[in-house]
Amino acid sequence: MTDGTARVKLILIGNSGVGKSSLTTRYVNHNYSTSHRATIGIDFVTKEVELDGQAVILEIWDTAGTERFKSLGTPMYRWTHCCLLVFDVTSSASFSAMEEWRKEFLTQGDPPDPSNFPFIVVGNKTDMVNREVTREEASQWCEQIGAQYHEGSAKEDVHVTKAFLEAARAGLRQYKKHTLENTGHFQLACKQPRETRARCQC
Repeated sequence: MTDGTARVKLILIGNSGVGKSSLTTRYVNHNYSTSHRATIGIDFVTKEVELDGQAVILEIWDTAGTERFKSLGTPMYRWTHCCLLVFDVTSSASFSAMEEWRKEFLTQGDPPDPSNFPFIVVGNKTDMVNREVTREEASQWCEQIGAQYHEGSAKEDVHVTKAFLEAARAGLRQYKKHTLENTGHFQLACKQPRETRARCQC
């Protein structure tokens, strides 16, 4: 881009109800709502950050984790620079679904060099007492697939920013490695949904 600003696309995927929207809202707008509406299809926001002296616009795509919206997968996943796989630590079913979500992303998103594509796994809702997935269990799976693992709470604002910044850094490396080499700039594969914008210095 002519102004030197990189546009890095991040996408959050995982089962419905794991807190993808709450994590995004906490990171972008620094707030949390107990009456969060369910995502219909796709939500899209942007956040301007600075990473190691590089101006970056993060395009954060928050997806519905329901079967009826899976047909949106291909245009939604294309041109993603880093994928955040989100599960609820109080739901073993949401954790068990992670591998299916990962495979679906790699198949439909068709990223360059899929074996080295960056995934960040986020275990949400650590503020809850009825935990079903241990840190050790999640960390072991992440080690197997070569992904970073972060766990925390959107409600209590625990490790949310850390997870997104690690995703942003991984995405920026992907952007520099593939997007700039192939096109010289970032292009979305489908029409962007309505967006909101925030700015921070990180």
